Amino acid sequence: MNEVFLVLIASFVAMLLLNIPIAITIAMSSFLAMIAAGHDAILQVAIDMVDGIGRTSLLPIPFFIFSGILMGRGSIAFRLINFARAIVGWFPGGLALVNAVTCMLFGALSGSAVAAVSSIGGFMIPEMDKEGYDKNFSVALTSTAATTGMLIPPSNIMIVYAVASGVTTVEAMFMAGILPGLLVGLFIIAITLVIAVKSGYKAGERSSMMEIFQTMNKALLSLLLIIIVIGGILGGVFTATEASAVAVAYSFILAFYVYKQVSYKDLPEICLQTGKTTAIVMLMIGASTAMSTILTYENIPQMISQALLSVSENPWVILIIINITLLLVGTFMDMTPALLIFTPIFLPVVSSDLIGMDPVHFGIMMIANLCIGLCTPPVGSCLFVGCGVGKTSIAQVSRPMLPFFFAMVIALLFITFIPALSLWIPRMLGL
Repeated sequence: MNEVFLVLIASFVAMLLLNIPIAITIAMSSFLAMIAAGHDAILQVAIDMVDGIGRTSLLPIPFFIFSGILMGRGSIAFRLINFARAIVGWFPGGLALVNAVTCMLFGALSGSAVAAVSSIGGFMIPEMDKEGYDKNFSVALTSTAATTGMLIPPSNIMIVYAVASGVTTVEAMFMAGILPGLLVGLFIIAITLVIAVKSGYKAGERSSMMEIFQTMNKALLSLLLIIIVIGGILGGVFTATEASAVAVAYSFILAFYVYKQVSYKDLPEICLQTGKTTAIVMLMIGASTAMSTILTYENIPQMISQALLSVSENPWVILIIINITLLLVGTFMDMTPALLIFTPIFLPVVSSDLIGMDPVHFGIMMIANLCIGLCTPPVGSCLFVGCGVGKTSIAQVSRPMLPFFFAMVIALLFITFIPALSLWIPRMLGL
C-alpha cells in the first residue's frame, strides 16, 4: 500500500483518538502526508486552504446560516407546531405526528437539524411527556425527524457537496433533494403512526377548517421562505447565491418587523454567531481541500476505485459497500467533514463505466446516508442535543431509536436504487 496513504490514515486516526478538532485533524494529517510525499507542505497546505475557501460557489453558505438563525429566533417554532397540530393532531399519536412534521418544516427553514431538535424538541418533548408519551420515544422521534431538513432545500450541506464534487451545481442539488427529503420524512411519519397505534397513544381533537386556515395563515409567511427560494431558482429569477441573499432579506423583515421577536440589540450577537458557524465550515472546507490535493497527487481515489471494483462487478454490491462504509463513518464523524473527505474518494468509483451513477444522485445518496449519522452514537449531534433536551441518556434512547433507524435505512435504499427520486425534478428543469 502507498506509504503516503498510510501516513495520512495513521495520523488522521491518531488525532481523532486524541480528540483533536476535526478541521485541525484533517489539515495536520494532510500536512504530514505531504511531507512524506516530498512536497513543500507548509506552502502547499496554505495554498490549498486559500483556494478551497475562495470559491464564489461558497457565498450562499454564510447567507443561509444568517437566515437560519433569524428564522430560528423569529418565533416560527410555535406557529409551525400549531399548524401541524391542526393538520395531523387528530390522528392516533397526534402529538408525535405534530412533532415529526414540525421538525421537518423547521429543519428545512432553519437549515440546521440541531436547531430543529433544540427549538422543536424543547417544547414538544415536555408536552409529549405530559400527555403520557414515552420520553425516550419522543427524543428518538425528534432526533431523526429533524435530519430531513438537510435534504429539503435550502440546505448548506448541498452547497458543500456541489463544491466538493466540482461537477454539480447548487441549483441541481437543491431540486434533487426535494423528493428524497419528503420520502425520508414520510417513512419516519409512517413508523411513528405504527408505534402510536401499537402503544395506544391517544388522538387529539379534530380541528375545524377555520382553525386549519387560521393556523396556516399564521405559519404561511414562514413557509413562504422555502417557496421563494425554490420558486425563484426554478423560475430562473435568481441563482442560488442570489436566493441566499433574498432569504436573509426576507428572514430579516419577518423577524424584526412582522413577528417582532428580534430587536436591533440582538443583531451583533446574531452576526457573531453567523461568523463563528461560517468560520468553522470554511475551515473544514479549506482543510479538506488540502486533503483532496494529496489524495489526487498519490492517485488514492483511483486505488480505492480499483480495489472496490475488484471486489465485485455488480453495481448494486458496490453501492451497498459504499453505503455501509458511509454509515459506519457517520457514527464517528460529522456530516460536513465526512462529505468533504469521501466525495473525492467515492465519486470516481460511482462515476465509472461499470456503475455510471449521476453525481447529483450520488450526492443525495451521501447526504441521506450521513443524515443517519446525526442521530446515531457516538457522535450523533442531534441525538446528543435531543438527550439533553429530554433529560435522558443515549443508552435509554437507543432501543426506541431502532425503528426510526430502520425506516431511514429503507428510505436510503430507495434513494440509492431509484435514481428518478433524485433526478426527475432536475432533469425536468434542465439542470
